[in-house]
Amino acid sequence: MAKSGFLTEPSIRFSSLLWFRARNVTNRVKYALGGAVLLLALVGIAVWATGQASAVRFAWWTKDLSAVSGGGGAADEPTAGEVATEPKTLRLSKQSRRNLDLISKPVRVQDYWRTLQIPGMVVDRPGQTDRGVTAPLEGVVEKIHATGGDTVHSGEVLFTLRLFSESLQETQAALFQATREVQLLNEQLSRLETAARAGALAEARMIEFRSQLRRQETQIQSYQHALEVRGFTAAQIANAAEGHFLSTIEVVVPSAATASPAGLEVQELKVGLGEQVQAGQQLATLADHHALYIEGYAFKNEASLLSRAAAEGWEVEVEFTDDAFEGWPPLDQKLLIRHLSNSIDPETRTLGVYIPLANQSRSYQKNGQTFLSWRFRPGQRVRIFVPVEKFSQVLVVPSEAVVREGPEAFVFRQNGDLFDRISVHVLHEDRRHVVLAHDGSVTPGLFLAQNAAASLNRVLQTQSASGMPANVHVHADGTVHAAH
Repeated sequence: MAKSGFLTEPSIRFSSLLWFRARNVTNRVKYALGGAVLLLALVGIAVWATGQASAVRFAWWTKDLSAVSGGGGAADEPTAGEVATEPKTLRLSKQSRRNLDLISKPVRVQDYWRTLQIPGMVVDRPGQTDRGVTAPLEGVVEKIHATGGDTVHSGEVLFTLRLFSESLQETQAALFQATREVQLLNEQLSRLETAARAGALAEARMIEFRSQLRRQETQIQSYQHALEVRGFTAAQIANAAEGHFLSTIEVVVPSAATASPAGLEVQELKVGLGEQVQAGQQLATLADHHALYIEGYAFKNEASLLSRAAAEGWEVEVEFTDDAFEGWPPLDQKLLIRHLSNSIDPETRTLGVYIPLANQSRSYQKNGQTFLSWRFRPGQRVRIFVPVEKFSQVLVVPSEAVVREGPEAFVFRQNGDLFDRISVHVLHEDRRHVVLAHDGSVTPGLFLAQNAAASLNRVLQTQSASGMPANVHVHADGTVHAAH
């Protein structure tokens, strides 16, 4: 037996066996750990490759390949100095364009006048529009031949008056009496002339008869003139001289050289049947609306601009706000400022601006009566645009064709189903138009959306937020292609 402190052969054999088994276990653990590390490395490589492919695809969509790093690392954010590109193109289907009532037109270079807008109203033209009809004599309204809204012409009967003036009856009687006296004097003078030629009558007697005859003829002329002033016609005066006294008189439409061929409209009746009227009292108002005024209301500090436009003969534009004028012919007239009022209204603190307006009319028949319908009517409100400054060689689009985002202004160019947003420089804008600088941002002849720019911009922002550009699409296999 071995001494104490030394290993025996069996113990050595047992120790060796334990060492070999431990080494085998260690190798197995090493192999397992190595396999796990290799597996993790392969998974990491696969994840990295997938991320790189997604980054490349997203960069291709946004046309910004600088978003992907070149050294193999992930490109989650732009590096220093890089700016993300904002999408500028959207796709809009034909149905969407119809829902928006979208209109596209080619833009062109032109001159544009900046205008001063003032409110206004269509008004009567003093001395031409309204005409009063008065009673020539004192009497009672016996019959009314036309009523409000009727169309009448010169010479047509409006009223029949029964006369009861004593002075009128006396004048007619005096005229008849003077006429009879003249007839008797002429007969007597004829007989006396025969006696005077035979020497049976003195010449002085003949002179006296001739003088008396001239006095009667003078009185007849005086009575005729009195009746003529009161409205009697030549035929009526002749009838009164024959003893057929006038008891009623007809009031007719006065003749007017400036009246419209379409006629005059009975605008208002001032009297009724059986009403007693005095000489000179107004019976009715007739309206002739073929010549009117547009009256604008401007402030004192705008007078210099308006005076210059009037002096230079610059044509103004008028927008009639109350009617659409369907069916009327084009308004073929040049609207110019005639004059400005030299007084300020104490209530509104505005001065009047007057523009002549030639009206349009059409007539229709109903129950044997003719009625007029005018295109423009007094009281109709308008907007007046007076030119004050000229922009030369610019692009002009409707106000709805431009959308703003802070200091930026954009328009949309149509190319089929695609709409490109273009930044522009605005020189001037008002309620109706926007004036763009001709600086090359928009080429003349391109089709621009004339309306719904704000809606198009919202669609563009929505498509941008979804991450899918309008001009590409993704196939089922995940590949990205341009729209076709």
